[in-house]
Amino acid sequence: MSHATDTPRYRALRRTALSCALLIAPLAVGLTACGSGGNPLAASPHEAAAAVSFGTAAGGKADPNKPLKVAVKDGSRITDVTATDSAGRYIAGRRSADDTAWQSTAPLAAGVHYTVRVSTEDSDGHPGRKVVSFDTTSADAGLHVAFGPDAGTYGVGQPITAVLSKPVHDKAARAAVEGHLRVSSTPQAAKGSWYWVDDKTLHYRPQTYWPADATITVSSGLSGVHVQGKLYGGADKPLTLHTGDRIEAITDAGTDQMTFKDNGKVIRTMPVTTGKPGFDTRNGIKVVLEKQQFVQMKSETVGIAAGSSDSYDLPVYWATRVTWSGEYVHAAPWSVGSQGYANVSHGCTGMSTENAEWFFEHVRPGDLVQVVNSQGPMMTAFDNGFGDWNMSWSKWQQGSALSGGPAAAAPDQDQTAVDATVPATHPARLRPQTL
Repeated sequence: MSHATDTPRYRALRRTALSCALLIAPLAVGLTACGSGGNPLAASPHEAAAAVSFGTAAGGKADPNKPLKVAVKDGSRITDVTATDSAGRYIAGRRSADDTAWQSTAPLAAGVHYTVRVSTEDSDGHPGRKVVSFDTTSADAGLHVAFGPDAGTYGVGQPITAVLSKPVHDKAARAAVEGHLRVSSTPQAAKGSWYWVDDKTLHYRPQTYWPADATITVSSGLSGVHVQGKLYGGADKPLTLHTGDRIEAITDAGTDQMTFKDNGKVIRTMPVTTGKPGFDTRNGIKVVLEKQQFVQMKSETVGIAAGSSDSYDLPVYWATRVTWSGEYVHAAPWSVGSQGYANVSHGCTGMSTENAEWFFEHVRPGDLVQVVNSQGPMMTAFDNGFGDWNMSWSKWQQGSALSGGPAAAAPDQDQTAVDATVPATHPARLRPQTL
């Protein structure tokens, strides 16, 4: 019986091992030679004869509007170029066909410190290295962004807003801006996107509502980033928000009942009245804008002349605003007999004083208030509060400069101009009030 080491398979493996050993031996000799200077790649890199050039301005700083250029001479070639700013951002670039030059293909940032590391190889294969640092000139006028709403705790329907200090219309410039606006949440929200409402205003929302009890962080990385022409981004403060429970109030104008949900659980059903014919309440999802314990509601603020059959001037309590044009959820003790049976208001959702106070105490800005089965129009997306959730996700994505949509996507519904008396933030002057 032959021994296992004498099998044909063993003899084949042994021949292969010997062959490999013969291949390794010369390599080992070569490595020994490297240590003694025989292999140029083993030598320490020398200071390369690389010339890093760029356009300079006053004070010897680089002009960010000019490309960064690297060149070598005396038969050397460039093997690698790494250019980063102090924040760790890389500059894209490309080498020439003969590897003797490199040029940046992306704009430099303004007012930023750069470090450029150039690796080379001379005609004999010896490696070289050169490190150059420089600063770019500051932008004359920066593009700044103000995030909203104010820091605090909001409902899960609260969109994020970004208002720019200067208009940006060109799609490439919009993409540069949008690509440096960052939104994250813990727990993680569904995929989200920015929507360009106009040249200076963006809204951000996830595909579905924010998670309950989440922390949302919004920040800008635009500092020094080239936007368009001579316009560069400036540094701006980040924003941190929190969400509470998922609060949803659904009003059925067909049955005159409001169903109040907390994290998906129905906790209260209340009889209500909504807009009568000619003053029908808007359908759709609205977001709580603010709360006022007392409001003196006057019909003149919505264009109803004093003395007409529809005029009013009444004290209203526990008023929760959901549109800038004056739609509230509020106490309406004068219509208790109709609540749960008929729609008799001028557009607001009216309820008993007890229910209105309870509602007032259980909602916060950003909570969701939806109306269904009304004869009124659909809540518009941007011009009357936050109707962002009434737009389909596919349509919403078209408003992004990064997702292939048009420079300024049209919303799903026709929108009227914003009332000149309605400010975008918390105003001190008189606003429309629908009873």
